[in-house]
Amino acid sequence: MAPSPPPAATGMPAIAPYHPPPVYPPPPTTTAVTDAKAVASLGFAILGLIFALPLGLPGLIAGPIAYFLGKGARERIAESGGALGGAGTADAGRILGVIATAVGAVVTLLWFIVILNALNDVSFGE
Repeated sequence: MAPSPPPAATGMPAIAPYHPPPVYPPPPTTTAVTDAKAVASLGFAILGLIFALPLGLPGLIAGPIAYFLGKGARERIAESGGALGGAGTADAGRILGVIATAVGAVVTLLWFIVILNALNDVSFGE
């Protein structure tokens, strides 16, 4: 049996077999969903701080709520293994919650002093 001549000798170009590229799955999405408790913590802290400046008492109510929501959110985010995000939002809510509580306490004390001073100056029919 005679060997077949090379393709160049027959006038045909050499063609390499075509193999399609392998199909790879798309990379997994790594976007973590922000924890709702972290967002609620920041919302309570901001509202508490806004209303604590003129009134005082809302800061004393919303500040601790924001702090403990942020603390719980931070723990949930740490336990989720990367499925939940928003650690910075939770920390901001905790810090602003402490500030709202402090501002609320100071403003409430000032209002208390103003009200007591006004009641002290009132003469009841004398």
